[in-house]
Amino acid sequence: MLCYELVERLVAKRFTSHVNLHTLLPAQQYAYRPFHSTETAVFIVHNNLVRAVDDCRVSELVLLDLSAAFDTVDHQVLLCVLFDRFSIIGTALNWFEFCFSDRT
Repeated sequence: MLCYELVERLVAKRFTSHVNLHTLLPAQQYAYRPFHSTETAVFIVHNNLVRAVDDCRVSELVLLDLSAAFDTVDHQVLLCVLFDRFSIIGTALNWFEFCFSDRT
């Protein structure tokens, strides 16, 4: 199992490099990124709300708990996103498909 975890870490590092090199994540994506912590996200939301109040604008805030979101993602949809948006193809895409096939 240790070997499998090592491979997962390596793939995660390579995937992150690919995503950062090609700027594939939106600027507002704070999870799983260096220097994009929860505290940074809260600060930005707070700052936007304060500025809206100062400008007499109406604001809405919707909070979602997505801590277990991966548990509900359709793996075929995720594979399509990896292919279409992140340009993951060939052996790399097959590896992701293999990893998802063992999980529910």
